Amino acid sequence: MANEPLDTQLLDKAIEFAVKAHSGTARRGKGFPYIVHPMEAMEIVATITSDQELLAAAALHDTVEDTDVEVEDIRSEFGDRVAELVAAESESIAEGISEEDSWKARKQLALNRLVSSSLDVKIVALGDKLSNMRAIARDYEVMGDDLWSIFHAKDPADHKWRYRGLVEAFKDLSHTSAFKEFEYLVDKVFGK
Repeated sequence: MANEPLDTQLLDKAIEFAVKAHSGTARRGKGFPYIVHPMEAMEIVATITSDQELLAAAALHDTVEDTDVEVEDIRSEFGDRVAELVAAESESIAEGISEEDSWKARKQLALNRLVSSSLDVKIVALGDKLSNMRAIARDYEVMGDDLWSIFHAKDPADHKWRYRGLVEAFKDLSHTSAFKEFEYLVDKVFGK
């Protein structure tokens, strides 16, 4: 029996949209195209669900935060659910305050929101954060504590606090291989 064809029109459109939105940008401190990160986040989400809207949101998760795309652009192209999932993954920086000075407050707000978020929001967020944690673990093996100099927050204790908070926020997903890998990498980089 042949497999039924999978309707990937929404996801295909989201990938194309994300590629265009991130075109010409590099991942900070990495030297490779930015689009690699959202594609990895999407792949991680695919290990948890085949829901095309969640996969699309993972592909698009940084478009509002890191490009000139707005939530309403996502809503008009992909619908309310995808727009809300992308909005949940987007931080805003207060005018007149540097990213460095607002880092801890922004991360605390994001953690507070995530703890009470829906499972769908947590799935998309886990895709993003596991992709980030994979990069941190790889770079930490090579650079050690020099790694933290590329971030807005330079103190490794700040990153440990944040990633330990994320492990707690993602406990609803502890049955998934993505969560298990995330927790393992957090322990590997920051200790138990």
